[in-house]
Amino acid sequence: MPQNSTMTSTGFDRFDLHRTLLRGVDAAGFKNPRPIQAETIPAGLAGDDVLGLAQTGTGKTAAFALPLLDRILRERGRGPRALVLAPTRELATQIEQEIATLARFTRIKTVTIFGGVSPNGQVRALRRGAEIVVGCPGRVLDLLQQGLLDLSRIETLVLDEADHMFDMGFLPDIRRILAALPGRRQNLLFSATMPREVRRLADDLLQFPHVVELNVAAAATIDHALVMVAERRKRDLLEHVLKRNDCHSAIVFTRTKHRARRLSEQLCKAGHRAVGLQGNLSQSQRDRAMSGFRSRRYDILVATDIAARGIDVSNVSHVINYDVPNTPEAYTHRIGRTGRSELEGVACTFVTSNDHSWLRATERMIGAPIARQEVEGFEYQEAAPEPRSRTPRRTGRSGPRPPKAAAVTGNKPPARRRRSKWAR
Repeated sequence: MPQNSTMTSTGFDRFDLHRTLLRGVDAAGFKNPRPIQAETIPAGLAGDDVLGLAQTGTGKTAAFALPLLDRILRERGRGPRALVLAPTRELATQIEQEIATLARFTRIKTVTIFGGVSPNGQVRALRRGAEIVVGCPGRVLDLLQQGLLDLSRIETLVLDEADHMFDMGFLPDIRRILAALPGRRQNLLFSATMPREVRRLADDLLQFPHVVELNVAAAATIDHALVMVAERRKRDLLEHVLKRNDCHSAIVFTRTKHRARRLSEQLCKAGHRAVGLQGNLSQSQRDRAMSGFRSRRYDILVATDIAARGIDVSNVSHVINYDVPNTPEAYTHRIGRTGRSELEGVACTFVTSNDHSWLRATERMIGAPIARQEVEGFEYQEAAPEPRSRTPRRTGRSGPRPPKAAAVTGNKPPARRRRSKWAR
């Protein structure tokens, strides 16, 4: 294939991509394919359905973007030809930006569709002839039902982070969208984990797929561990971790919107450059929070799980689970915000005595125990439950009843604690 004289030879030459795409790959700084890319791009280029399972931050976007861009460049067509569905606004925007980067030397147009903003600009972009639609299921279905989005010419469907779309209850919307698509099309489904619901959808959606299942546990570049801590000492422990010399950029995950807002305010008052990101914010507020974190105006992003799949920020040194996530699957997505693109990162999870059931389920999903750490000055000793005072019932005998024996829990003793470099 003739090459542009300014291009350098890369590992992507092996795929015989359209030469304008190779220029985009070269300009993006991609040198050699990541494992998920090397395993799925050939099948995608051949027109096969693909099921790709890999940890977040391993290059899945380029794995599906390059084949669909190559197809659009080589085959003429009008209107939307590729539909990419993602669970959050942040992730949809991130995907569109990476696609635009790879397609920068082509005339391919993209549009991002999501709720929380006026649809007028999105509709105008569709009317200008966008070939690739990247969107969240809710807004895509809304425009489809209003007759403002035509999906009759879609050649490639991509479901990215499919497991999270189930967590957010998007399955009914996805099935309505699928019913509006042409029967003959290529389907590319990518996910970090594969719960039963996603497996059932994959079986219904994919025809003789090329399946690639890489390690879906924590990436090898992430030093992740648990710290047993009393609930009342979480704030002090958080300050201890944030003040370490190697903690230059951190995402702190909380379970609720209220706690994310309150914790970000507390950190700001303590002198940190922190910002919150949670579902009650408007789209413009969320955009400002993310742009400020990316530009390093803020060193700390306090977020709920709404951001766990939509943050692709380079050089995040630490992910701190201030509260454990609601599901074991969410754990891998949270900690995947660090250690991206083969860089090293640290993930620390604060675990209280109420989190043992989550811990057992998560270690069962990962298939290995998560290391326990002790932080000097925060050694944890689980206190015996305090006896509850109760008003004695009126009975025939005098005086209160004798207290019942304390219940014996079935929890195993925690694994032997060790100290890593960040815990000292």
